[in-house]
Amino acid sequence: MLKKLFLPVVAASALILSACGTADTPSTPAPGASGALTPIKLQLQWFYQAQFAGYIAAVDQGFYKEQGLDVQLLEGGVDIVPQTVLATGKADYAVAWVPKALASREQGAGITDVGQIFARSGTYQVAWKDSGITKAADLKGKKVGNWGFGNEFELFAGMTKAGLDPGKDVTLVQQQFDMQALLKKEIDAAQAMSYNEYAQLLEATNPATGKLYTPEDFSILDWKTEGSSMLQDAVWANTEKLNDPAYQQQTVKFLAGTIKGWAYCRDNAEKCRDLVVAKGSKLGKSHQLWQMNEVNKLVWPSTAGVGLINEADWKQTVDLSMTTKNQTGDTVLTKQPEGLAYTNDYIQQALNQAKTAGVDINGAAFQPQTVTLTAGGA
Repeated sequence: MLKKLFLPVVAASALILSACGTADTPSTPAPGASGALTPIKLQLQWFYQAQFAGYIAAVDQGFYKEQGLDVQLLEGGVDIVPQTVLATGKADYAVAWVPKALASREQGAGITDVGQIFARSGTYQVAWKDSGITKAADLKGKKVGNWGFGNEFELFAGMTKAGLDPGKDVTLVQQQFDMQALLKKEIDAAQAMSYNEYAQLLEATNPATGKLYTPEDFSILDWKTEGSSMLQDAVWANTEKLNDPAYQQQTVKFLAGTIKGWAYCRDNAEKCRDLVVAKGSKLGKSHQLWQMNEVNKLVWPSTAGVGLINEADWKQTVDLSMTTKNQTGDTVLTKQPEGLAYTNDYIQQALNQAKTAGVDINGAAFQPQTVTLTAGGA
């Protein structure tokens, strides 16, 4: 299923370059101008799960409709590159990790980060506790699993910072989107999201005890601690269309509905879990509640307001993207992003609107839950 590392950057380029830079981008009708809802397509980065609960809730609870928008969510998958879908005009907005999207921008995609929903990274590298792996430097000489497709950038950044050459000092193993290779001890360290694959480990039965594994069985490399974390889930808009006042207005309205959706899921984790499960997620209820709880940690609290792009975090993501090398010596970016790579103009307007409407845009009182996982995440 997976072919090689850094694949989406290469695979997406032909589509992006053939679609960007066209001069006949249709103008956007003003949202709700005629009393009818304006149809909007949002391309998600992956399959339906609590990672996208805020958008799912905004649709289900009518928060987008309040803004005059009829939002259709487009489910993602292994072979779907959200920023390419956006750049080719098949969606109005897309959710994508920042370094992946910036790599696509460098190849010609006309896209702009207009809302940084995840303020923190949720990427781990997980090993067995008895492996002796407690920091990135300990990966030397180990079999290191990763998914590729641009998901490995933080791992490579962590190894680079630790003085390791990903092409020489470790054995890279193409990892499936699960934790079976680690559980079977086919690899020494596995890539995992705090809100998904890590939970899969804690939902697995330890054959030695007959009980579920516990956090004490594993060691975690958290790239936030290692100093190589990069910005992840953001809302991207079409850069050229941002010249259109109607699309600008639509973007503010879309972001206002999105803010309300994420605030709803912060305050109603179980209800949003149920919305995600009803949407068709293949993952069970306890797993999705864990995911909702962990995703909320990546969003809340938000001191400056949910979705506002922090310049220092942006700079760290760009700097790491320009200095991190993959197994062939290539970097994610070859130069600083050009043009309108990000803007806080529209998210700030949306935050002002949401605050005026009584929405808690900071979540200062947010406290994560304690979630009990069950076998298989059922």
